[in-house]
Amino acid sequence: MRTIKKINMLPLLLTLTLVVMTSGPTRSLAAQPTVNLGTTAGFAVLAGSAITNTGTTTINGSVGGNIGLYPGTAFDGRSDVTVSGTVNIANDIARVAKDDLVTAYDDAVGRLPVTRIPTELGETILTPGIYDSADGTFEITGTLTLDAQGDPEAVFVFKAASTLITASSSNVNLINSARFCRTFWSVGTSATLGTNSHFVGHILAMSSITVTTGANIQGQLLARNGAVTLDNNTITNGICEAIIDEQIPGATATGGNAPEATAIVAEIPNTPTVVTVTGGDLPKTSTNLYNLLLMGVALTIIGVVGWRSRKLYE
Repeated sequence: MRTIKKINMLPLLLTLTLVVMTSGPTRSLAAQPTVNLGTTAGFAVLAGSAITNTGTTTINGSVGGNIGLYPGTAFDGRSDVTVSGTVNIANDIARVAKDDLVTAYDDAVGRLPVTRIPTELGETILTPGIYDSADGTFEITGTLTLDAQGDPEAVFVFKAASTLITASSSNVNLINSARFCRTFWSVGTSATLGTNSHFVGHILAMSSITVTTGANIQGQLLARNGAVTLDNNTITNGICEAIIDEQIPGATATGGNAPEATAIVAEIPNTPTVVTVTGGDLPKTSTNLYNLLLMGVALTIIGVVGWRSRKLYE
């Protein structure tokens, strides 16, 4: 009888082991995908009604320095804007980008599940997720820190049903592999960036975006229906670099041979990062397959042990 009791406990123990195994990868399987911007990804500035610039403004980005306007046609102060890409006013390129902006905006607004946080984001540290506030607005006074916790694919989405306002000299700081190309701000009406502030991410506003004197942006200013107003600003929407903290066997560093090196992956905004690992190591993307295999083995063992237990009772 003692042997039979021990055997009967095995299915329970194996079941508990299976629960522990499957609880680990739940977070990675539920990770938020990035917002697909489509052709809009190539635009640092895109507006609906007009673009207005005061003073010297620089708009650049090795793959995303374009300016677009549709259906409006007025671009005041254009002669004082330095652009690394092309200017598309009321043409088919701008029209398609605007259609893609509508799709991206609706995607960002519809993201779930949402965590409700205070309106004031300054002097806080946030991890990846979808956020909104009770009054439908967001403000940044001081520094907002976004912590990706070592995951370069981590996504941040901030959903402001009404406005986004940043104070003068405010800052958005990225740490632990957080990236501007994975940070999105959907704004129900208008966004205003304060004087000499530093802002990070893609602003998708239903109405207008106003960038005051000296503010600089790493990301995009995308206004669906209204205007984008600039004043001595720098907007950079370039290649999104991901530093992958993988140790690559046999890599060679500048100045001599080294057994390990850090891989830097250049990524076009909002496109998947592909990393090739050599030297016999499998990429981390296979982790879930291993877990599924182990689950299958565990279920098989549970079935066999259960069958043997029933045999002992017969």
